[in-house]
Amino acid sequence: EITRPTYTNLNRLIAQIISSITASLRFEGALNVDLNEFQTNLVPYPRIHYPLATYAPLVSAERAYHERLAVEEITRCCFEPNNQMVKCDPRKGKYMAVCLLYRGDVVPKDVNAAIGQLKQTKSI
Repeated sequence: EITRPTYTNLNRLIAQIISSITASLRFEGALNVDLNEFQTNLVPYPRIHYPLATYAPLVSAERAYHERLAVEEITRCCFEPNNQMVKCDPRKGKYMAVCLLYRGDVVPKDVNAAIGQLKQTKSI
């Protein structure tokens, strides 16, 4: 929707991503873990740590207040190439492990159902 992003737009996007990644360190919750735990527990091989940051859905600030997306749709968007913060196509590789961080009012039941749906499609 932004035809020519400015540095301010890019800085806000990066700040939102970093804020999302570090939210578990700043807020209380049942599922909070340290960032080092993500890295060491998901893939135990030290030379195979290539985290891909994804921010989904990528909508403007004006549309963010009006759109309500289901957990399943947000989860599916995480594996689309347009939502990756690096230039790669996640559909052309293999995942050893995946860590999805959700913000907001998300219940584990919806997350498990969304991941189950993704596994059934076998698209990643």
